[in-house]
Amino acid sequence: MAKVAFLGLGVMGFPMAGHLAAKGHEVTVYNRSPAKAGAWVTKHKGQTAATPREAAEGAEFVMACVGNDDDLAQVCTGEGGAFSGMTPGAVFVDHTTVSASITRTLGEKAKALGLHFVDAPVSGGQAGAENGQLSIMCGGTPEDYARAEPVMAAYARICRLIGPQGAGQLAKMMNQICIAGLMQGLSEALAFGQKAGLDGEKVVEVISQGAAGSWQMANRHKTMLADQFDFGFAVDWMRKDLHICLQTADDIGARLPVTALVDQFYKDVQLMGGGRNDTSSLIRRLK
Repeated sequence: MAKVAFLGLGVMGFPMAGHLAAKGHEVTVYNRSPAKAGAWVTKHKGQTAATPREAAEGAEFVMACVGNDDDLAQVCTGEGGAFSGMTPGAVFVDHTTVSASITRTLGEKAKALGLHFVDAPVSGGQAGAENGQLSIMCGGTPEDYARAEPVMAAYARICRLIGPQGAGQLAKMMNQICIAGLMQGLSEALAFGQKAGLDGEKVVEVISQGAAGSWQMANRHKTMLADQFDFGFAVDWMRKDLHICLQTADDIGARLPVTALVDQFYKDVQLMGGGRNDTSSLIRRLK
């Protein structure tokens, strides 16, 4: 068992840190809102720290799951940042979805301090985090990945090294690109079926077993048909992720026409007041 720090206790980080504690790791948590850290300690074994630096002191592994590039840079290298408290040889594992460029920048800063860095964004949403069934795509050296993988196993269904630093984030971009297109297609199909007077449940029971089947269809069609969206991965966060995808596509010369279009559809949902709703709320535009 390892001594682990976990930075960021949002809808993903809170249960992920909980799985580490349940597996017997010695866990210290930090959250920008101390009340959330206190609630975590009440529920799980562990302790809190006032700053990322204090949380990271003496830890073999420091895991982070925060909001965006700026948040990650702050917890790593800002005042009271984790890097300043980590012992040379310790591994920083970033589960945040951020740009590959900030990953590489922080990876170089970590290396200069004698630290190791693995980018490890996750997929599976809040339910995956709570059930310990996340898909984790990683970037880093094989040696650093081999050290971190047994710790990440506490909340992983599958965990794979994709390539060097930044590769995990690029893989996560592919994941979000797929979800955007799938969700729009599912929204159109369900809205079409309702307009046509069909029983959406009966139709999905059939088509989900064929070539049209997907995780989104299996797990979201019921709530979409019922206009229930107060859960899951928020539209605001999806737009943040799609912005990263589109910016990276510009940088590398890739074309993402469908992704760019769906991003604007999600903007419509935000303007309708649905920024905190699940990404499946895309169907609201069509109703």
